Amino acid sequence: MSALQKSILKSRLPPSAINFSALNSRLSKSRGAQRRRDYEPVRWDPYFDHSKDVPVGQNTFHVYIKGTEGPLLVLLHGGGYSGLTWAELTKSIMTMVLCRVMAIDLRGHGDTYTTDDDDLSADTLASDVAAVIDVIEHDTPIILVGHSMGGAVAVRAAPLISNLYGLGVIDVVEGTAMDALTSMQSFLRSRPSSFSTISQAIEWCGQIRNIQSAKVSVPGQIKNIETSKLATHDIDSLPTQYNKCESNPEPVIPRDDIIQEEESSNMPPPPPAPSAITTNRKYVWRIDLAKTEQHWFGWFKGLSTAFLNVPAPKMLLLAGVDRLDRELTVGQMQGKFQMQVLPACGHAVHEDVPDKVAEAIATFMVRHKFAEPASDFPR
Repeated sequence: MSALQKSILKSRLPPSAINFSALNSRLSKSRGAQRRRDYEPVRWDPYFDHSKDVPVGQNTFHVYIKGTEGPLLVLLHGGGYSGLTWAELTKSIMTMVLCRVMAIDLRGHGDTYTTDDDDLSADTLASDVAAVIDVIEHDTPIILVGHSMGGAVAVRAAPLISNLYGLGVIDVVEGTAMDALTSMQSFLRSRPSSFSTISQAIEWCGQIRNIQSAKVSVPGQIKNIETSKLATHDIDSLPTQYNKCESNPEPVIPRDDIIQEEESSNMPPPPPAPSAITTNRKYVWRIDLAKTEQHWFGWFKGLSTAFLNVPAPKMLLLAGVDRLDRELTVGQMQGKFQMQVLPACGHAVHEDVPDKVAEAIATFMVRHKFAEPASDFPR
């Protein structure tokens, strides 16, 4: 039989048996590689020069500072986050423009402590921000940028800041935010209530799709049950192999969105059985957002009008163009503010793609001559 005949006959034979043993071995190795992904928490100081407590009356506000010259870029986080949500963005923007950065832990969040942490009304939060800025800087140009709830606070605080030069709002629009409020309590109940380790919280990490950002941001969102201190204070005491899966692997908790004021569709499924989450409880959320419900309406009601009425140059960054409500659509067509859409991002736009958001803010600052560009930043 010729070689050609043998080849033809062989092609007509049924496929050879699959080696399931080898396939399972490869799959196991693949799963093992995924489990070994690094979820070890990261300290904040590689991102900021220092942090400090700013006294305002009987309250103490914690801030993170970066830079020594240029205008002051003040960053306000969303509900449930902390100033550390801006860590990766801060690292990026410092290479683009000459400026200083101050990321504030808002009332009831992070390492900020007040006489009434439950008073999260829009007016109170706005007054807090203006007071902190007044203590830190009296005359320096201020560019105020906020994400989600922090964006709403930035809009309310803008009229209180005499040296405000620019305003930026990230992924918060009145219409979609108001629509989401009816499902917010259900969403909050779907989240894990506690974690056994910081790494477990990072592995869950909610809507943050950038794991490097989550490693520095998430410790600012949870607190130690025993000490009531922010998890950031525990990082130095963690063992070297703290989160290595080779020893004592932690249960994998399905990821979900974290504080999603605007996104009401595709609500997350019910969480795993409580025993899968709360075994060996050590960390809980720094703030119980469910108890802040009385303030939600005030955060977002009238936000679009208030935003458009701010006389300073304005920028709106969105994760999707469908989030724009009618009033802002008209305002954008009239050229009342600059808008940029960053697709393929979650709600935490500035954490998912910090370089792109930093570039958008830097371009905004340079265009309006608020700041000088770095030598290699395109003018």
